[in-house]
Amino acid sequence: MGAQKVNHPHGVFCWSELCTHSWAEGKAFYTELFEWGNDDQPIGDDLYYTMLQKQGDDVAAMYQMPAEQKVADVPSHWLTYIAVDDVDALATKAKQLGAEIVAGPHDVMDAGRMVLINEPGGAMFALWQGNQHVGCQRLGELNTPYWHELASRDGGKSREFYCKLLGWESEIKPMEGMDYTLFNIAGKPVAGMIEMTEEWPADIPAHWMIYFAVSNCDEAATRAKQLGGEVCVPPTDIPEVGRFSVITDPQGAVFSIMTSAMDDVKCG
Repeated sequence: MGAQKVNHPHGVFCWSELCTHSWAEGKAFYTELFEWGNDDQPIGDDLYYTMLQKQGDDVAAMYQMPAEQKVADVPSHWLTYIAVDDVDALATKAKQLGAEIVAGPHDVMDAGRMVLINEPGGAMFALWQGNQHVGCQRLGELNTPYWHELASRDGGKSREFYCKLLGWESEIKPMEGMDYTLFNIAGKPVAGMIEMTEEWPADIPAHWMIYFAVSNCDEAATRAKQLGGEVCVPPTDIPEVGRFSVITDPQGAVFSIMTSAMDDVKCG
């Protein structure tokens, strides 16, 4: 085992992982859409944990959903990981704050240590304490995860949970017809939150949405459709923020794309 790598700062989103009904078809969709390379790492009989790569650097991952989950009608989904300094301490704290520990904490070989959490409002996420793998090696660039947004049915409770768990500070930003919550670390935004209104279908649980940065939202949405995806929310402007679209991939996993109007996306 080599020396531990320098981890992402505590409280920052550091990794994104797709659990999909069809590994082969999912890989084809995302590598085409985001021009990603891939590194298939064997994890069983004809099973792979695929590192999705930008110019050889790991930016996300994907794997085939286990058969028993597929039979149980678990939808394809993206899972997001937040970097922490001490997974075990945070898992204990999350439980004290009313969350359910779904899996872990446990080591992922020598890559790092993780725990999967279902928070009190029903959104799933993971915590990651990196060792040999710190997570995404190209944060804040085109064709990488750029923003993370919680859709919550109880904004007050969600603010309290995440701020107590991770040390985030919350800031309310009035936006078109709604209050948007920014979660900050030392004044710098790391995530956002919207409150799910009665207009949202009752069967949609609270969830974390991943936004991938793209150079042209309209072109990327069109490309996603050509590749078999569905455009759920057509490209839409958010004043002073950017242009976004919500996409469902051919296997049913939901994600968003965004062309930022701010100068914080690197084009490398």
